[in-house]
Amino acid sequence: MTSDSLHNTKGIFLSVDWIAVGLYFILLVWGWFSVCGACYDFTNPDLLTWNANSGKQLVWIVSSLCLAGCLLLIEKRFYCEISKTLYIGMMFLLLLTIFIAPETKGSRSWIPVGSVKLQPAEFAKFVVALALAKVMDRYGFSMRHRRDLLQVLAIILLPILLILGERETGSALVYLAFFLVLYREGMSGSVLFSAFAFVTYFVVGMKFGSDTLRQMPASLGEFWVLSLTYIFTVGMVWVHCREKFIIRHLLLYGGGIQLLAWLFSAYVIPFDITIIQLIVCIVMVGYLGVMAVITRFNRYAYITLFALASTIMYYISDYGFSHFLQEHQKVRIEVLLGTRDDVRGAGYNVNQAKIAIGSGGFLGKGFLQGTQTKLKYVPEQDTDFIFCTVGEEDGFLGSVGVLLVYLLFIIRLFVLAERQPDPMSRIYGNSVGCILLFHLFINVGMVLGLTPVIGIPLPFFSYGGSSLWGFTILLFVFLRMDAERRYKQLTV
Repeated sequence: MTSDSLHNTKGIFLSVDWIAVGLYFILLVWGWFSVCGACYDFTNPDLLTWNANSGKQLVWIVSSLCLAGCLLLIEKRFYCEISKTLYIGMMFLLLLTIFIAPETKGSRSWIPVGSVKLQPAEFAKFVVALALAKVMDRYGFSMRHRRDLLQVLAIILLPILLILGERETGSALVYLAFFLVLYREGMSGSVLFSAFAFVTYFVVGMKFGSDTLRQMPASLGEFWVLSLTYIFTVGMVWVHCREKFIIRHLLLYGGGIQLLAWLFSAYVIPFDITIIQLIVCIVMVGYLGVMAVITRFNRYAYITLFALASTIMYYISDYGFSHFLQEHQKVRIEVLLGTRDDVRGAGYNVNQAKIAIGSGGFLGKGFLQGTQTKLKYVPEQDTDFIFCTVGEEDGFLGSVGVLLVYLLFIIRLFVLAERQPDPMSRIYGNSVGCILLFHLFINVGMVLGLTPVIGIPLPFFSYGGSSLWGFTILLFVFLRMDAERRYKQLTV
């Protein structure tokens, strides 16, 4: 290695954002102590042997620190050159995993490598983020161009489909975090609104699907979904088209017919008013479709598709829920929505996690002093439910402290991403931040019973080599990109 190379390497290490590295190290250390607390056994108190998960996690942490150092030595140019090859290779590996991975807890996502198991889906996040950043960095790229939009959607959706093929729903859902990045890069906010609307339809339909409308033979869930479809569609026409006569027609005829149907059913002859609502929505779709053809205005076409998808969403989601989800996944969703009470079955994990967190009080019981975790009341307490160990041993104060560290860490990454001079580094950095934010929100949410139990790790905290290595690669590739930016500024 020449003196210039040594100087450049030293300059890169000095230019690394040590605030982000310091927060990363705090999470690693705090996470290891939490794993110790989760796997501690009164009959076998040794925490540093390979037989204990805490001992294995220590090895993974040391190896991750070595990996981080190596990643800081690799130039950004190298990642640019191999991004396409990495993506193709990773997609092939995900496909291969479906067929060669042994079944573990209902999924085929872990490949045995000697005495350990690796999960390709954890490393695919880095590869997808890199491929997405590389494609969107292309000259002339625009989210408004249909071809460019379809290309980035394909990059995101392909791994989702392959991971769903492995029956690893939780890991697949994480890739939805990339849509936040697309929104930052110019994707229409209507896409995010549509996603929000479809989730709302599903939740409302599932929550109230078995209830009946007061004094009427109609499904309350279907009534609300069709009502929201009408309201959202009219609202989109108002926001995006501003055609007063169209809005007047939708409100006067559509709203008037539904109001008359409601009054007739409530005070004259009770009947299923959702039939009238469905007819109104179908006519509305047809009307907007005609306006799209006449005016050749793309926004009408988009609103027509939105209204059509919204109209059939209730029926599709009900069919998909019944025929595509596994039984344990259906039960978890029903428990979350409150349509089933199953504290000894699907709701057991969440119920025990809440007990563990609540028992910690304000200051916690202390390191290795948690009774709920020591007596193994909480399943998966060193992986998916690691946060309940924090709540029990460190209490409310410690839980808030962990969340604050994560918050500072993720904000720091977003700040660094927005400082990047080129689109590739910015997009990749925002991808890292969005993935960590999604993991944090879902993992802590499912421990508290606010989100479905879909089995994703808490970054840098949960036990597991694949997740720790995957997050480390994801993070330090970006820190290397940022270090190059800082180094160039210092040497100019």
